[in-house]
Amino acid sequence: MSWRRAMVVCRTDLRQLRQSRDFWIPMVALGGIFFFLAPLVLLTTITQLGDIDVVRRVSDALEVLPQSAQDQIQGDTPAGRTSYALAVFLFAPLAVVVPLTISTAVGAATIVGERERGTGEFLAHSPASTSEIYLGKLVASLVPGYVTTIVGFAVYSLIVNLLVGPEVGGWFFPTTAWWVLMLWVIPPFLALTLSLVLRLSARVKSTAAAQQASGLVTLPLIMISYGQSTGALFGAGATTAWVVGAVAWVAAVVGLVRGSHAVSRARLLGVADEQ
Repeated sequence: MSWRRAMVVCRTDLRQLRQSRDFWIPMVALGGIFFFLAPLVLLTTITQLGDIDVVRRVSDALEVLPQSAQDQIQGDTPAGRTSYALAVFLFAPLAVVVPLTISTAVGAATIVGERERGTGEFLAHSPASTSEIYLGKLVASLVPGYVTTIVGFAVYSLIVNLLVGPEVGGWFFPTTAWWVLMLWVIPPFLALTLSLVLRLSARVKSTAAAQQASGLVTLPLIMISYGQSTGALFGAGATTAWVVGAVAWVAAVVGLVRGSHAVSRARLLGVADEQ
């Protein structure tokens, strides 16, 4: 396998994606809303309200959290404790939903889209092997999700530390649990999801069908990864997060290896699969 040929496929896909404003503008807006606008408005409101009755009630409601999570909450005032809990616990779904949504949208159309655009024949007769084509398509699907996550997470961390940090004694985010979540738990779930989505994209006959099928496939994985993410942040234990991450990595590797067989030159041409 030639990594160079796979990267040619990847760069071609990313170039086409960059030129498709009707795709990346909504994706940028999605990331901007969840990573910047929503936390900025919510955390600014909480920290600026001060110790009024509403904030104190929200702070009292934190007692329903597991004791391990309550022990992590910092701050000496109701506003400080509330804003800390919201920053660390409430926005956990962002790290799961946003990258999976973006990468799944790219992956769903990456192979079947070649047939619809009429470029599948060119790709099928290119020097790249089917494994190299699959690898290039996989990387091209992963990059938008990871870039959005990295940039969005950096922006979110800055907002949290600037707004909540003064309330709890200084910069504190990302916490250890968030580092484990971002670097160990989320990546294999994203890779596993894409391994399934690319297989669907190679088998269906239209982009619309691929997107519908990928939605059914990714929803359970989003729920599983979100559940693990929330559990890790709520203090389910570092060992649990590491174990679940390791299992997810194994499943992702198996899924990616098996998924590479779904790409064939016959499918790129839109004819019956090779025997």
